[in-house]
Amino acid sequence: MSNVNLQGYKIDKIDFVNLLENGAKIKLGNKYSYNVRYAKENNIARGEFDIEVHDQNDPDKFKIHIILVGIFRYDPAVKKEEIHADTFKAIFPYAKCFITTVTANCGIPPIIIPQIDIDNQQIYRFDQGES
Repeated sequence: MSNVNLQGYKIDKIDFVNLLENGAKIKLGNKYSYNVRYAKENNIARGEFDIEVHDQNDPDKFKIHIILVGIFRYDPAVKKEEIHADTFKAIFPYAKCFITTVTANCGIPPIIIPQIDIDNQQIYRFDQGES
């Protein structure tokens, strides 16, 4: 059973550049960050997933960058590190699907971002206060 419940999500930002010539070969790279902020009341958290996929040799010719925000209810008895991982697992499929759909609909082979194993990542926790 999950410790979080996704209430909804939205795309806050999309930046897509495709200046590649037909038949161009590229080497894809990606970078991402994920942060969670906790509301003072109602056990609500806001997760922000920032991901960019780009051509490693020339990111000015090809990149897709999105910021996807999810709103979650969470169990306050659960450690924040677990909530962080669970919210990421809940929101990741939406980011993956969005990037695949956008690229497929732009006349290029669809980009399918690889699975990210959050359970084996170091989670850095900085309590910035409640929002």
